[in-house]
Amino acid sequence: MSFRHPGARALVRPLTAAHADQVLAIYQSGIDEGNATFETEAPGWESFDAAKLADHRFVAVADGGRVLGWVAVGKVSDRGAYAGVVEHSVYVAREARGEGVARALLDALIASADAAGIWTIQAGVFPENTASLALHQRAGFRIIGTRERIGRHRGAWRDVVLIERRSPAVG
Repeated sequence: MSFRHPGARALVRPLTAAHADQVLAIYQSGIDEGNATFETEAPGWESFDAAKLADHRFVAVADGGRVLGWVAVGKVSDRGAYAGVVEHSVYVAREARGEGVARALLDALIASADAAGIWTIQAGVFPENTASLALHQRAGFRIIGTRERIGRHRGAWRDVVLIERRSPAVG
């Protein structure tokens, strides 16, 4: 899958260890901004790699190999009833936001999940992250509800909006 990035053609490709440093730097940048996750520090590559399903993680790469963003999923549960439910994260480098990177990554993820029989892709988004909520709604996600004061972040209780995208294969 390809898309236009200002001044360059960019591609969505599988996320591999070769992208680790750039992916984790983008993740840390999102963490530092304060409205992306409860995490306070990006994990090391081994932890990241072990937590993300290899067949459903992608990077958007500009000409020259620069990673513009990434998307990945992890299992929600080891219970068999939840085998088709994953939780995703999508992060885009600050300088590449608003250029279609996140949408291209979500589209790649949705296609791979649907092809694999995954029936639900979910995420928790801080309500202040209005750009992410709007992006996900345009990509076919719906708001399930708000989990109020679900966790503490930087000394304050935070809400999380639970969103999901159900595969059309689900009746």
